[in-house]
Amino acid sequence: MKDILGELEARRVVARAGGGTRRVEAQHAKGKLTARERIELLLDEGSFEEFDMFVAHRCTDFGLEQDRPAGDGVVTGWGTVNGRQVYVFSQDFTVFGGSLSETHAQKICKIMDMALQNGAPVIGINDSGGARIQEGVASLAGYAEVFQRNIMASGVVPQISLIMGPCAGGAVYSPAITDFIFMVKDTSYMFVTGPDVVKTVTNEQVTAEELGGASTHTRKSSVADGAYENDLEALAETRRLIDFLPKSNREKAPVRPFFDDPSRIESSLDTLIPDNPNQPYDMKELIAKVADEGDFFEIQAAFAGNIITGFIRIEGQSVGVVANQPMVLAGCLDIDASRKAARFVRFCDAFEIPILTLVDVPGFLPGVAQELGGVIKHGAKLLFAYGEATVPKVTVITRKAYGGAYDVMASKHLRGDFNYAWPTAEIAVMGAKGAVEILYRSELGDKDKIAGRVKDYEDRFANPFVAAEKGFVDEVIMPHSTRRRVARAFAALRGKKLTNPWKKHDNIPL
Repeated sequence: MKDILGELEARRVVARAGGGTRRVEAQHAKGKLTARERIELLLDEGSFEEFDMFVAHRCTDFGLEQDRPAGDGVVTGWGTVNGRQVYVFSQDFTVFGGSLSETHAQKICKIMDMALQNGAPVIGINDSGGARIQEGVASLAGYAEVFQRNIMASGVVPQISLIMGPCAGGAVYSPAITDFIFMVKDTSYMFVTGPDVVKTVTNEQVTAEELGGASTHTRKSSVADGAYENDLEALAETRRLIDFLPKSNREKAPVRPFFDDPSRIESSLDTLIPDNPNQPYDMKELIAKVADEGDFFEIQAAFAGNIITGFIRIEGQSVGVVANQPMVLAGCLDIDASRKAARFVRFCDAFEIPILTLVDVPGFLPGVAQELGGVIKHGAKLLFAYGEATVPKVTVITRKAYGGAYDVMASKHLRGDFNYAWPTAEIAVMGAKGAVEILYRSELGDKDKIAGRVKDYEDRFANPFVAAEKGFVDEVIMPHSTRRRVARAFAALRGKKLTNPWKKHDNIPL
């Protein structure tokens, strides 16, 4: 008996060693943690239960049968984050460069199937050189098996991808399907074709960092949702994100203890809106003052800064926030902002997370580039996302809500449940100057007359009361009472039940 127990422990020691001391040291030298170190930091201490520690590849080509390391380059299993179950796989770059083989893929598929069956999030830690070339089409089949499970799990359990090294070729499509992608600065990159292939085919000179680094994907392409300084920070922030999310679409997000009075009055909000209607202010100040303890987890902070998305808690309950940011492009909606917000709204709706929308939008960004880029279709994505959402929706208009952008930003007409406006709100087809130039074109030569017309228009429409008279705004509220009113609105909506007409699935304007 002792012999067999000793053999088990010896095999475990070998499996845990991965690719051996030299390769582990090389991993550390690059500023990267090993697959097992990452899992230890991500999960609660002592909670990890590993699967398939002794699985080895079955390839007999190119001499691979001589090298069959236990685990085959990926560590899989389940554990807890703050006491809540999650499934995790972590690719081990020290074993065959973390390359994906048939058995490597089967290990990932097994825990994804279990996550789907048991209703718990999947966290994938990607650090891989890509498909294992020696296995040919078998490794490609492995990728497709993983993709299919990503698709089946979408909207059923939250899926989070951490890119902590290379992720290239077909490997990028699994993270792309998942709900959130986090990258690590300087040590991670994603691209379909690498710099060498790009140079050969298009003759463009580009580095891996410029082509697919964390900065590129968080600022320009919007592929990634966040970039962190190192593995440690990325894992800590992932733990924080998981705390806002439900385990599956069958459960609500966790309710956390809070020590912040829901009726808290914020007098400073009464002076947040500048007297000059063209002067910007920071919408994040309002978000922080509405949130429990000012805690805000922002998603895609570096991309499309004219709209803000992220999670807060109100009375301990998770709430998704979408807010125009007057500090960037005056808070206009454009292609990037519409895509960013639509994706976020659909995630919240899929997982029953209520949505708070803070509106200060002068319209859609004009321009030839926007029109040729398809702003009509992209703007329709956000419109569609809000219109189909059945979760509780509370909207606060702080200043401008002009034109079609007023409709798109969770208006009453898109089944907003509580639609509030501050006294400073201006709800109209367009700004006074533009409206007067159309309505009184014949008087444009007379500056005094036009100035009078502008003032008349502002007196008539530069306020929330016309919309309130029509019932499009439920209440005009004092800015300082925003947290109390929003908290009470969400409390009143906890029992909300709304279903859309039966359909196989919708056809959102992609």
